[in-house]
Amino acid sequence: MSTFTALREQLLAAAAAFADGPDTLPEILTGLVDDVDRALSEELEIFPVCHHSPASALAMTRRLREKRPKVIYLELCEDLRPLLEELRNCRLPVALQAFATELEGFPPDVGPLSVVAPITEASAEYQAIAYALETPDVELVLVDHSSDHVFQWLPRKPAEPVAPARTGEDDGDGGLHGDAVGIEVGDLRPRFAELEEHLLRHGKVRHWSEWWDQYVEQPLTGADHDTYRQAMTLVGSLFRRLSPGGDRLARDEDRERHMWTRIHEHLASSGTDPAHCLYVCGAFHAVSTVPEFGLASTARDYTVTPRTATRWLYGLIPSSHSAIETQFGLAQGSVSIAAATWAKAATRGGVTPYRLGGQRGTRSRAARAADPAPPEPVTDRLSGFLATPPALDGLDEAELRGWCVDIVRLARRNGYAASTADAIAVFETSILLAGLRDRARPTPYDFQDAAVTCIEKDAVPGRRDIRRLCEILLGGDRIGQVGYHSLPPLARDVYDRLEPLGLDLTKRTQQRALLDLTVDPELVPCSDLLWKLRYLLPEGAVRPIMGTRRLGERPIQESWDIAIGRHQRSIIELGYEGVTVEQVLEQRLRRRVREPRATAGDALAAVEDAILYLDGRRLADELGNRAVELLAAERTVDDAPEVLRRIRRLLAHYRATQPSLPAWCEAFVTAGYAHYCTLLPTAFVDDDTGVRQVGATLGFLFGMESLALSLGCDRAQLELAVRQSHPEAPAKVALLWAAKTQLGLLPRAELRARCDELLANPLVIPSFPLYLSGFVQALEPIPALAPFVVEVLSKAFARLPDPVLLPWLPTLITTLRRHALELVPVLVREAGRTFPAGLAELDAWVPPWAGPASVPAPTKAVRRAPGGPVADLLAGHPQACDAVAALLGHPAVWPTPAGGTAVGELLARHPATTGAVAALLTG
Repeated sequence: MSTFTALREQLLAAAAAFADGPDTLPEILTGLVDDVDRALSEELEIFPVCHHSPASALAMTRRLREKRPKVIYLELCEDLRPLLEELRNCRLPVALQAFATELEGFPPDVGPLSVVAPITEASAEYQAIAYALETPDVELVLVDHSSDHVFQWLPRKPAEPVAPARTGEDDGDGGLHGDAVGIEVGDLRPRFAELEEHLLRHGKVRHWSEWWDQYVEQPLTGADHDTYRQAMTLVGSLFRRLSPGGDRLARDEDRERHMWTRIHEHLASSGTDPAHCLYVCGAFHAVSTVPEFGLASTARDYTVTPRTATRWLYGLIPSSHSAIETQFGLAQGSVSIAAATWAKAATRGGVTPYRLGGQRGTRSRAARAADPAPPEPVTDRLSGFLATPPALDGLDEAELRGWCVDIVRLARRNGYAASTADAIAVFETSILLAGLRDRARPTPYDFQDAAVTCIEKDAVPGRRDIRRLCEILLGGDRIGQVGYHSLPPLARDVYDRLEPLGLDLTKRTQQRALLDLTVDPELVPCSDLLWKLRYLLPEGAVRPIMGTRRLGERPIQESWDIAIGRHQRSIIELGYEGVTVEQVLEQRLRRRVREPRATAGDALAAVEDAILYLDGRRLADELGNRAVELLAAERTVDDAPEVLRRIRRLLAHYRATQPSLPAWCEAFVTAGYAHYCTLLPTAFVDDDTGVRQVGATLGFLFGMESLALSLGCDRAQLELAVRQSHPEAPAKVALLWAAKTQLGLLPRAELRARCDELLANPLVIPSFPLYLSGFVQALEPIPALAPFVVEVLSKAFARLPDPVLLPWLPTLITTLRRHALELVPVLVREAGRTFPAGLAELDAWVPPWAGPASVPAPTKAVRRAPGGPVADLLAGHPQACDAVAALLGHPAVWPTPAGGTAVGELLARHPATTGAVAALLTG
């Protein structure tokens, strides 16, 4: 006769009384009892647990002290076993991590791959781990899939779980696990929304964590071992039988087959008596229906698939309560409340938890493995547990009063206008809410709701809302830390090299470091390392307050904000990529220029970074050669502004520091000259190519022209490209005119005449600002055009009507602001030379482009001065002679038929000047 016959009959009677439809309900109810009976009758003791459950941790601690098992089979990735020894050097919570960047056998777009398994003290798995590692002759065997198999079941990168939104302070600790796939022991939650919504509505709770605490945690906290096992197995069976199936259930069944296969293999190879063993798994897996379930099973056809060739790296990373909540979709503050419940229940129940020796504030609690007592027969504890309401604790007025006083004090510190009356209101409201929810005593969730209602009201004066303050009061977001000796070599090297700064890098607070590199030259290596870490680590880990690092610059003093302790996970993951920071930086630079979407600008940026941070000529040359390849492969000039800016800076650096340019620089200039000459006609007519890109292309061609010609390029190629360009957009037309002027294909006088013609044409005036934009962009490739651009801008401001000019001004301002380093200094410098320096001179000031028109033209009766063709030339162009005479301080009086004058004498005394002017005018 079955142990649970009476319970089965009661459930069948209830099903017959309440169900008037098909036989689904009786089948489910009897199936639950069958699952419990089968799991508890198994020769190998199965211990069902739930992830981060205080009740599971307490029951596990009690059972370990009673049974003293010699072998513990634990549901955890089997390849994480070597990491467990490193937990001694850590402060919980931390997470076991498997990390892979070089993938083989997985799609390349899913990397990097990361698996984490968080460990907290208030968890059954930690109690089992601590017992096994601290007790002599106890073996701990991890039997779940390896990290590689986890991703074999997930060929594509999974979506991150949606976490409850924080309304107050967010310290960023919820992202400690990044986008890693989380592994938890005992994932126990309804797998379809209808059941969860039904339980929450009838349980009068807001979220699943509160329901679990109310109806499972609290009743099972003080339960004996048999009652706990039967109740937890029943919950696991309920959720399993109501599971919708599909791929997730198939993955679970594959894991269960893997775990039982590993158990069978270990028992066969070790010869261990199953009575000395304990199998710790989630309650969902305790009622598995796979053929391999149980020691009596003869199914041995399951074959563990081989791992891929992916190279996995392992380590420990810091974790936190909020990170666990975020990753596994738990309610905000639920893990902190579970930790507080665990501490209180352990103290009240007289349970001494197992802890690993070496952890902060703990001592080793070793236990001697002993022969277990004969197993007692399984009795039906479930009927009485389900039929009897749980004996909940009554109201603990001292505890609740302390919470109320402390939350008011904490609220006042954070800007709330809270008082003693609010403390009384929170106390009474907590009791009222617990009564409305059929609770004998207020839970932390009731207290949170009451505090929000009575204190927060309608405003949050600071960073933290009342719900966040309640979390802090009830235990806070505890954040773990990986000890120095458990860090990878790279992280330990970082800590050692930054030791001269005199800072405690294990602190999570932000610390200020002041470096006087002249007084303390031994701090220069620290400065170099900080700049490399700033390049590699996320924003905020190390932040320069004073000091920069650019080509050709070395700061004398630096000031840094350092928060390495807060970003310990990032440093640990750097250790997976290399042994030193320099090695990781070199690998990333190489990977950066080899990416499919890498451009020539990216490669030049990598060259600059290699010079700044690694000071290595070999690596810079390698990256530079890659830049030449990428430039030759480009089919557009979209990257031309970035290429021009960076190659100018690199050429200036090499000319200032090296006796000659590197070979890759010369190859880049010659290849770029030919490449951009080829693309220039297309860029001028392509509507998708902006004026900025075309201007940068011309800037490269004109700026690098002298170097390119010295290296063997042909200037005729550029002239031919310009002649073949026929743009239609006004801005590009202006750029083309400027380029032709620079090449001598379009005289300056003709360019000025064209612009004057545009200003005089009423049909063209609305589009004239577009021509101006092109001329402004031409300042970068042709700085000598600055006087003409100032002239055109002045004429535009003087002649364009306001309806045309005013809408264009914002475009001009944004253009100048966007390119302030290149365009504004040229314009300002030329305007300073052109316009008067003071207001007093403004009234009499005549623009240079209007000067010749104001000088009276010579009369036709001027007699030609003797002297041949030179005199005839000067007489035909008197303005030039007038200007020279004015510069030399002589009056400009021309000879009359009566005889010679001062001008004639001046020209006779300075024949060289006269010849030079004549040569200019005739040349």
